[in-house]
Amino acid sequence: MIQKKIKKVVLAYSGGLDTSIIIPWLKENYGCEVIAMIADLGQSEDMLAIRNKALKTGAIKAVIVDAKKEFVTDYLFRCVKAGAKYESLYLLGTSAARPLIAQKQIELARREKADAVSHGATGKGNDQVRFELTYMALAPDLTIIAPWKDERWTITSREEAIDYARQHAVPIPVTKKKIYSEDMNIWHLSHEGGELEDPALEPLPHVYKISSTLERAPAKPEYITLEFKQGIPCKLNGKIIDPLRLIQSLNKIGGRHAIGHLDIVENRLVGIKSRGVYETPGVTILYNAHRQLENLVLDRDTAHFKEIISQRYAELVYYGQWFTPLRKALDGFVDSVGKWITGSVRLKLYKGNIVSAGALSPNSLYDTKISSFSKDPIFDQKDAKGFIKLFGLPMRIRALKKTRKR
Repeated sequence: MIQKKIKKVVLAYSGGLDTSIIIPWLKENYGCEVIAMIADLGQSEDMLAIRNKALKTGAIKAVIVDAKKEFVTDYLFRCVKAGAKYESLYLLGTSAARPLIAQKQIELARREKADAVSHGATGKGNDQVRFELTYMALAPDLTIIAPWKDERWTITSREEAIDYARQHAVPIPVTKKKIYSEDMNIWHLSHEGGELEDPALEPLPHVYKISSTLERAPAKPEYITLEFKQGIPCKLNGKIIDPLRLIQSLNKIGGRHAIGHLDIVENRLVGIKSRGVYETPGVTILYNAHRQLENLVLDRDTAHFKEIISQRYAELVYYGQWFTPLRKALDGFVDSVGKWITGSVRLKLYKGNIVSAGALSPNSLYDTKISSFSKDPIFDQKDAKGFIKLFGLPMRIRALKKTRKR
């Protein structure tokens, strides 16, 4: 229970079910002023409508923060360069967004001289950790109000949250029949809840909103070319393009071909398994193209070590540990490796598949003369005889010892 008097709180506000009802709840239970902060991360929603709703439901001020460019360049491109995928699949669209939203919340709280920050994440999820670790790292003096974990909070389900909204005349974007919990930004659209909580059920076609289903995808493949400079995508189909337009374009192209559908049962940080269905068209293309260039330019030891870094990086992002010394240190390795990731990749997109159609890099370590079966002046195949003897020496010694014991 928070004891001290809260005068003003900045709420991370999306206009979804939870944050919509939290504005009146904070006023009722804390008697404080509420400032709603709406982070524009490219979720293709009417920001002004969300702002107006926050004001109509009790916020003294509603501030829209345009963080799209920062989200793409400072957060998401770092994940692409790191090759970060949580549990080898999840592309961190929600995970990477939360620390940025919390950072912007804190900046607004300082400007408005607020004494608390609040979020709508539940006690069962990961987002609570991502928000609160960021608050702790950047503003340890601010009070954190997390309603779903507050003793005054009596709501125990999304159905009860809907009832609360109706009782307080708060407009909400869900109904008890369509009760999905969704998170959207320029990077992805996630779907959870409802019948999706049963992993035995296939997602129905209506779940997908920003991409085609496999059945509706074109019967003809589409080719695209992506170019990278030091690990950062810079051209699409031969034309220079800014980061935001690039992602928007790839989302449109990839969505048309049903690229990036992910149906995952993942291990949440709190120990619960959860099922999520994700639409990630543009980022799936980016990850694939970036990896193809890595395959061309990285030596074996660096490539294998980067696999370890990628996994740890993904865990840090997923666990909400963005503002930690370790994440920044791993960026040093990733940036160093990324200096070599320059070149172009051609891809064929077809019915949910990304097929390699060629890759070029001035830093490529692939040499046709050496890799072919023909004779070349560098690799003498006779050298392999001694190499294999030495490489297999421990195995041979063990086998000889077993033979002698018989």
